[in-house]
Amino acid sequence: MPLSPVDPQSPMVSAVPRGHHALEIRVREVEEENRTLRRQLSQSQRGHAHKPPHGHHSNQSRTYSTEEGTGDNEGQRSGAPGNSTDCAQHPPVDKCETIHVAIVCAGYNASRDVVTLVKSVLFHRRNPLHFHFITDSIAQQILASLFHTWMVPAVRVDFYDADELKSEVSWIPNKHYSGIYGLMKLVLTKTLPSDLERVIVLDTDITFATDIAELWAVFHKFKGQQVLGVVENQSDWYLGNLWKNHRPWPALGRGFNTGVILLLLDRLRKLKWEQMWRLTAERELMSMLSTSLADQDIFNAVFKQNPFLVYQLPCFWNVQLSDHTRSEKCYKDVSDLKVIHWNSPKKLRVKNKHVEFFRNLYLTFLEYDGNLLRRELFGCPSEADHNSENLQKKLSELDEDDPCYEFRRERFTVHRTHLYFLHYEPEPASDSTDVTLVAQLSMDRKSVVQLDMANTKKALIVPAFETLRYRLSFPKSKAELLTQLDMGTLFTFRYHVWTKGHAPTNFAKWRTATTPYRVQWEADFEPYVVVRRNCPEYDRRFVGFGWNKVAHIMELDAQEYEFVVLPNAYMIHMPHAPSFDITKFRSNKQYRVCLKTLKEEFQQNMSRRYGFAALKYMTAENNS
Repeated sequence: MPLSPVDPQSPMVSAVPRGHHALEIRVREVEEENRTLRRQLSQSQRGHAHKPPHGHHSNQSRTYSTEEGTGDNEGQRSGAPGNSTDCAQHPPVDKCETIHVAIVCAGYNASRDVVTLVKSVLFHRRNPLHFHFITDSIAQQILASLFHTWMVPAVRVDFYDADELKSEVSWIPNKHYSGIYGLMKLVLTKTLPSDLERVIVLDTDITFATDIAELWAVFHKFKGQQVLGVVENQSDWYLGNLWKNHRPWPALGRGFNTGVILLLLDRLRKLKWEQMWRLTAERELMSMLSTSLADQDIFNAVFKQNPFLVYQLPCFWNVQLSDHTRSEKCYKDVSDLKVIHWNSPKKLRVKNKHVEFFRNLYLTFLEYDGNLLRRELFGCPSEADHNSENLQKKLSELDEDDPCYEFRRERFTVHRTHLYFLHYEPEPASDSTDVTLVAQLSMDRKSVVQLDMANTKKALIVPAFETLRYRLSFPKSKAELLTQLDMGTLFTFRYHVWTKGHAPTNFAKWRTATTPYRVQWEADFEPYVVVRRNCPEYDRRFVGFGWNKVAHIMELDAQEYEFVVLPNAYMIHMPHAPSFDITKFRSNKQYRVCLKTLKEEFQQNMSRRYGFAALKYMTAENNS
């Protein structure tokens, strides 16, 4: 299926905004679907005590038609020459058929990239998904925590230790930036479960613009001995004419890109794939010495010798945004796009005629709230998830007609947790006095030891200051800070708008203090504190703006924590635009009414838990 040129007069640029507008509409539709589904789930759980049986996903009688977006109707939808198919219809994907996806992912950066890929797949999908991640220890820790807290229905995740596979490919010299992990797709027939028949293999730098079931349906088109579905390479790399003495690995014509692969695993195993690629690699390495494009070079050398193995996918299943790409020949309109591949080391900075649209599409999924993708697939049984079931039970007990419903619902929301978003290598302290910084602050760890934090209930207060300047030479010592305070460069935190929040810190005493000193709780006190990990948690009813820290400090006081001000520690708040929630607090009367209601409920709970000792909080609040 050649990459034929499109009509140069076609309205390419005007098509891009229409496509982006369509995506925005689809985002709004999905958000509305989520709201509707929450109501339906709530109503169904109130009206029915029984639950459907749990078990493995099975094929159902009801199927998607091509109009529903799961059939392979490329020939009907695409306007780009070279993307037509030999048949308009084919067996559709069953409604509850599980789609298997394999991804090699290692390290911090790849973990961030793969989450954006997964969000783009989840956004469009209508089928259960089973992700198979081949990971190093770092990526497994990050992704296991992420999916555990994500709780997406009808999604299963399995991990395979990449370190155990290194010996299978470490003998292959590789110059590609992906390193040894860029070779591991070669051993998927050996790595993945022996009873898994087919799988879609993706690079981490992929973005989906359609339902992945459409790609899964292409398996039905494989004929004869075709066992791998790939898209033709869209650069001239394998033609060997990019520069003088350029000598690529052997390939069929332009060769094929392995960022998106359809693998018929059962047939590959019967063909002795392991032996096939190893013999090919050994033979070619005698003259090539190393790979330049990792597994892709070896796959192409195998295809050169065995062209009957390849089913050539239409090029819109892997629109490659590398340098010198011919990707523009794959689409005539935005609706033709299905999979975008950022396969240049430059990633989002790559030069492309329509890179702005592609970049916006990627950023849409990068910034998209993954919590909105917790959509049930009705009619498809899924494995039991007790965390998700408990959450749904709590949500079903809430009254959606309550004006403060969103506040109460947020209390039970479990947010996705992405550990180590940036590169991080912890070095545990030998004396077990590690401190986790939950804000941008600095503190002297000697304080933790001297105040016996491990055996006493103390909350160490870090005095807070602020500046109205966007540029500030951060004071390197307490003496420098006091100088800036006297000059008016710094102020005590919220001095102009909410003095009560930090007044009990006693900044006058702090100026001359050389040792830690105790302060007493007062109404509306909300300092920044350092506490032991096993301290009371924040009350989850207070989300957005207002009373989260106040309530937490009140709880600490009720549990007889001592508030100790550190004499040589400090933090500085920098100016920034108002948050969305504080804007709602200021402009929305109902927001303020709900916050007042939640405060009263919290104080009632305090009275029930602490009895007479909690009376001072009620009295202080009434007097403030």
